[in-house]
Amino acid sequence: MNPEQEQFRSSLHSLLAASDVPSIARAWAAGSCEPGLAMWRKLADLGVTALAIPAEYDGLEATATDLVIAFEELGHHAVPGPAIESVAVVPSLILSRLPETAADPAVARASDVASLASQWLPRFASGETLATLAWPPHQPFAVDAHIAALPFGGTPGETVASVDPTRHLSHIESEHFIGGRNDRAFDLGALACAAQLTGLGQAMLDLSVAYVQQRVQFGQPVGKFQAVKHHLADVRIALDFARPLVYSAAESLAPQDISAAKVAASAAAQLAARSGLQVHGAIAYTREYDFSLWLVKARALLPAWGTASWHRNRLLESL
Repeated sequence: MNPEQEQFRSSLHSLLAASDVPSIARAWAAGSCEPGLAMWRKLADLGVTALAIPAEYDGLEATATDLVIAFEELGHHAVPGPAIESVAVVPSLILSRLPETAADPAVARASDVASLASQWLPRFASGETLATLAWPPHQPFAVDAHIAALPFGGTPGETVASVDPTRHLSHIESEHFIGGRNDRAFDLGALACAAQLTGLGQAMLDLSVAYVQQRVQFGQPVGKFQAVKHHLADVRIALDFARPLVYSAAESLAPQDISAAKVAASAAAQLAARSGLQVHGAIAYTREYDFSLWLVKARALLPAWGTASWHRNRLLESL
């Protein structure tokens, strides 16, 4: 990362570390979203919500690497809300529908799409509102549609329970404006999800290391036992192999690289969750204990924006 990106990461980390995100996440899960929305407005002040939006719509027009930096920190702190949809997917999807020239075959719809862009993108960039959507089959339900805009139409229908109580899932009762496949928007969603999973895995490792240094058994911290060390070292290795794949995928934006990143990040986060459960014992399951916030969010994101099996198949097809 260049110095500006290091500063961006540091500022984002400091903001979230001082925001008591666990309390915000619990309030969000209980239906009180205002503390979370206030935090999102602070994230907007740092430019997070404007990363994927062009300057002409008040955005930063940042690189995919900047996006990965942001999402790794959002995962590291278990930030609630439709982050992937609002910051990465919906802006990219709207921009993909704009005709490149006046002679574009889509010019008949150009005015509608341009109106959609001018109406929504500045609002997303400023943090005035968040966005969401469903993208079956990879994202069959819209996340947090009760507080986020649905730029492509539709109204939230029946709600569906999630393993992560901060993710309020809804059926959307209408056709979407997606208009068929859009590989770039989907890939940005998968890349952002991979970065978020990497951050979640890192946080679960940090929490596990801190816990085994404090918990005493047989007169010494359990972190001194070789079996515990091996569990956590395996997580460290998995994360160290996943993170370079995520950042290289941000550089290339090649579908096969994004799929490789999503597979590796999912595996690392799953291992971090399982190892964290083992070293914490039953306390890690309880909602009162902070570790559970990262645990359930990782579990919810593992199949999101393409399961590991789907991405392995796509990677295989590219070989």
